[in-house]
Amino acid sequence: MTTYPGTHGSESVAILPSAGGRAFESRAHARAARGDWINVAMVGSVALAVALFLSDGGIYRFTSFAESMTSMGILTGLIGTNLICLMLLLAARIPVVDRTMGHDRALALHSSLGKPVLYLLLAHGIFLTIGYAATDGSNVVSETVTLIGTVADMPLAYIGLALFVLVAISSVVAVRRHFLYEVWQVIHLLTYAGTAASIPHQFSTGGLFLPGTAQRWYWLALYTLTASSLLVFRFLVPLITSLQHRVRVHSVRHEGPGIFSVTMTGNNLQSLNAQAGQFFTWRFLARGQWWHAHPLSLSAAPDGTSLRVTIKATGKGTARLGALRPGTAVYFEGPYGMFTENARTAEGVLLIGSGSGMAPIRALLEGLTFASGKATVVLRASRETGILHQSEIERLCAERGARLFYAAGARHPFVDSWLPGDWVDQGTTLGSFGVDPARTDLYVCGPGAWTDLVTQDAEIQGFKASAIHHERFSL
Repeated sequence: MTTYPGTHGSESVAILPSAGGRAFESRAHARAARGDWINVAMVGSVALAVALFLSDGGIYRFTSFAESMTSMGILTGLIGTNLICLMLLLAARIPVVDRTMGHDRALALHSSLGKPVLYLLLAHGIFLTIGYAATDGSNVVSETVTLIGTVADMPLAYIGLALFVLVAISSVVAVRRHFLYEVWQVIHLLTYAGTAASIPHQFSTGGLFLPGTAQRWYWLALYTLTASSLLVFRFLVPLITSLQHRVRVHSVRHEGPGIFSVTMTGNNLQSLNAQAGQFFTWRFLARGQWWHAHPLSLSAAPDGTSLRVTIKATGKGTARLGALRPGTAVYFEGPYGMFTENARTAEGVLLIGSGSGMAPIRALLEGLTFASGKATVVLRASRETGILHQSEIERLCAERGARLFYAAGARHPFVDSWLPGDWVDQGTTLGSFGVDPARTDLYVCGPGAWTDLVTQDAEIQGFKASAIHHERFSL
């Protein structure tokens, strides 16, 4: 059944337990267990780094002010470096991490570690300099000059720290929004250079990682795991996959002003095992386009022979994609993300999209498994003419027995809400759409601030955190 634009009443929908529902719950429990193990491994790695230092004589180094400062410098450096490796592993798109945490949550955790790492590395340098100065009977400034000028590999360490500071500054939202996506990516890649620059002084200074010690083997293993994961999953796998599937642009269809869909074909696409709701990072190998990376979700469920994305022109780079010619080669990374059937915890689904986020919602509507009457779709736009893939979504809702609501209208002038202003005045909330929060998964996709408002409303209405799935369209 499809409800029509402007309808937003409340009704009760009963979603009964079934074998399918139990299967979703069982899969969700298994995924949560994998997530627990990943968290344990992350915390355990930091604890192990500290324990190895203390057990290798570090516990006896706190005997004087100078020794204590030096030891605190070593500890903060070890913890900070360990967290850098974890950050890189979270961003390496390792399949088990992607299937367990999802791209959004992995990168959110990656970003949350940025400030602690920066503070730890700054503390590392400050504590060590104070400790060395106290030992030599000099001041901090002269000790710094001496370290840079006379200690092997120390200039590289300072260069590494400077690179981390640059990356941290570029990651601040107020600064980052002024960069092109590709420029910010290049700056962020300096994390790799900073890590590489900081490694030599760990092994050549202070005798901390002497040959044959457990510390030396631990750090060699961690660095090898991090470097190999980045090399394999960020570079080799995308290169091999792109060469294997030979994806080409098949057609470009204009959907409306500044909006178009690109359909691509290739060899043996079914072996990608892509799912509705996932995204790829695309590089269209046309003149002036090859260096632009476009993270775009599928706007149609994969059929094994083609892949489709829908693009809203937001700048010169995306606008040029509307002129792509059939046959243009495509380099891609993916598929990525847990915004899929695999994230399900319940039998009912509530799909909410806004702006470009309507594209993956349309794909999910086509690709998710649900019985007639067990799905509800809510599309948010400032006006009804702004509904992306409107005719396709209406057809799919009619065919699959999903209810459809158009939440069209201007925002409320005084109330911060994800719904139109007139709906807010009538007291409409997420609970007005007639779904049972205890037996429904919420999929929401749209701008970051808007998505936050939807998830906040969902939590108030009683949706479990594990049943709220989102993809964000913001840098």
